[in-house]
Amino acid sequence: MGLDNLKTKDTFLEGKKIVLGLSGGMDSIVLLHYLHIHFPKHLRVVHCNHHLSQHCDNWNTFCQELCKSLNIPYKNIDLNLEKSSNIEENARKKRYLSLSCDLNTDEVLCTAHHQNDQAETLLLQLFRGSGVAGLSSMPQQKPLGSGIHYRPMLGIEKQQVIDYATDHKLNWIEDDSNKNINFRRNFLRLEIIPNLSKIYKNLAKTLSRSAKHQSEALKLTRELAVIDLEQRCIINQEGRIQIDTLTGLETHRIKNILRYHLNDLQFLAPSDKIMSQIIDLLSAKTDANPLVQWESFKIRRYQSQLYFIDDNQSENLGKCPFHAEFENLPNFSIRHRSEGQRIQLPGKKHSQSLKKLLQEAGIPPWERNSLKMYYIDDELRAMEQLGRMQHAES
Repeated sequence: MGLDNLKTKDTFLEGKKIVLGLSGGMDSIVLLHYLHIHFPKHLRVVHCNHHLSQHCDNWNTFCQELCKSLNIPYKNIDLNLEKSSNIEENARKKRYLSLSCDLNTDEVLCTAHHQNDQAETLLLQLFRGSGVAGLSSMPQQKPLGSGIHYRPMLGIEKQQVIDYATDHKLNWIEDDSNKNINFRRNFLRLEIIPNLSKIYKNLAKTLSRSAKHQSEALKLTRELAVIDLEQRCIINQEGRIQIDTLTGLETHRIKNILRYHLNDLQFLAPSDKIMSQIIDLLSAKTDANPLVQWESFKIRRYQSQLYFIDDNQSENLGKCPFHAEFENLPNFSIRHRSEGQRIQLPGKKHSQSLKKLLQEAGIPPWERNSLKMYYIDDELRAMEQLGRMQHAES
């Protein structure tokens, strides 16, 4: 899959609706020219304006006018980035988030990454101490939003891109930031790789081959995780990991399962330090309420189960059905539990300790104080997770 040169038609893109991420630099301009020749009626363009350079608006104008001259639908997405120590990574994340939101179910996003980009990515990941997932670098294709992200030029060397641009007399933008060696990727591209290439011939091709090997190894580790999960029934119906069955495995396979599950949940991959804390969590005392947290992600242990919590997603959870039922009634109010509170469930003659009921229902301690209690005329009518309360009809 993918192209070995720019003279053949990419069979993967046959019959697809194509979205090109166009920066205006040489690589994306070459891919625009190539796609316009082979798939002229199936192409639209998206340009992300990061507003990081004084020339950004000029680049947007350049891309827009070029697409207009080719009769290609064009869209500009403005990105607002917060200043940070790692502006490269933040810009990349924001760009792909915006592109994924713009992508329709039947569309393929194409970007112009080539073999030299892959080599740089592998080295960057290596210097970060990444594992197999990081060293597998950029995949040829993967799901993105509702569609697919595809890199048709990943098997093509930079020199082939330069030759194509020269042969077709193409015009492109030179991003002034590409010469700034304070950016790690630029430092690798301009200082390190040229020197390594003097000693190691075909360096980009060799490094890309290593990335491919790592990608195949990654598939194997993920397949092993699936086998372990299914054979041992490690994840229950609520999506929680059962610690007793997990800890029957050796540590490296436990870590493999955890990485697989976190990736499946779209959690940020944990560092070695965080992973060690998660392993320690597995052997925490039964009466403890331990927590491991990184950024917005949390793993908690309760009743021999691991709970995986993303605070960003928790904020977007839908309304409880009882909320919708009661919110328009007169004198409706929402409250939370209080110390020593007692409630009466339907069919019960006497009230019971709310604390005891929550424990019996298996509701984790950290969730109990945030459960909504729905009152009408100061009478408790329902509670999240516990359900309806005893109600005397007037």
